[in-house]
Amino acid sequence: CDRYKTGVIDGSACSSLCAKETLYFGKCLSTKPNNQMYLGIWGNLQGVIKCQMEEAAQLDLGTDPEPRKEIVLFDKPIRGTTVEKFKEMVYGLFKAKLGEQGNLSELVNLILSFADGNKDGRVSLPEAKSAWALLQLDEFLLMVILQDKEHTPKLMGFCGDLYVTERVEYTSLYGISLPWILELFIPSGFRRSMDQWFTPSWPRKAKIAIGLLEFVEDIFHGPYGNFLMCDTSAKNLGYNDKYDLKMMDMRKIVPEINLKEIIKDRQCESDLDCIYGTDCRTLCDQSNMRCTTEVIQPNLAKACQLLKDYLLRGAPSDIHEELEKQLYLCIALKVTANQMEMEHSLILNNLKTLLWKKISHTNDS
Repeated sequence: CDRYKTGVIDGSACSSLCAKETLYFGKCLSTKPNNQMYLGIWGNLQGVIKCQMEEAAQLDLGTDPEPRKEIVLFDKPIRGTTVEKFKEMVYGLFKAKLGEQGNLSELVNLILSFADGNKDGRVSLPEAKSAWALLQLDEFLLMVILQDKEHTPKLMGFCGDLYVTERVEYTSLYGISLPWILELFIPSGFRRSMDQWFTPSWPRKAKIAIGLLEFVEDIFHGPYGNFLMCDTSAKNLGYNDKYDLKMMDMRKIVPEINLKEIIKDRQCESDLDCIYGTDCRTLCDQSNMRCTTEVIQPNLAKACQLLKDYLLRGAPSDIHEELEKQLYLCIALKVTANQMEMEHSLILNNLKTLLWKKISHTNDS
């Protein structure tokens, strides 16, 4: 708010947050200071407020953590930059992150229309500084690219590098969320079986699963290239009261071209050194002790791994065997396989059809 009041930043949420005080911070949803998420109320709407969402530096647990260094934010674009020059900056950033994919100029225009927070038809310098800070965040960029897709929460507004998204009713695939202090003391095996007790009914689980398969389709070789899901865990997926899947946390979904840059010069002794996030694995090339850039498992295989127990528990007996077979075929998918794209599309369609046929005549569809 100090930066907003001194004219450094601006955005569609700034006056509500700092002047009118109609945007309130509610319950904190995160346990790490570098990843702040709060329930928020904006006028009569409920949302999720996200800020300071950069990656944490790896801490050596044997030493005291260093005080967090203040990141120089809102230093670009500088005074005197024209809108044309700003467009070039954004285009260059997209080219570096996404490669020469799709119509990048169209994406630049989409960002400029979002940056125009007060909708006066022009982007002011404070609005441009806010937009530039937000574009450094992979999640924000992906949310803009996928804004018209059903499984991406809607962006409601921003102020500086703080942004507000729609609130999603249920914030995990499983129906139970515990205070984080309890989570620390529950053995993971017991937690897994506890999760299975608190799931929605099977037809509803099938509808949520179809949503995840559709999201995998949305980010697989879309207009701006292939995006990789590097943390496929139940806590990153939520759903609304109609049991439509919504992505809760997209920070570990990265453009493939970007991941190749991150991992290509990484030194390694074994394949275990070549993991980004928790799920994007490449191989260690023993001849030069460097990680290769080809991720082994496609998103679909990781999604099926997550859905296996979720869908098989309580599945109707007439499709249980076929569902299990399709899920195992899916988990076995490898990026390097011949005909991978054809197999990918075949398995994805088979799974969606199998689930949809079973629930299409129920109220849950």
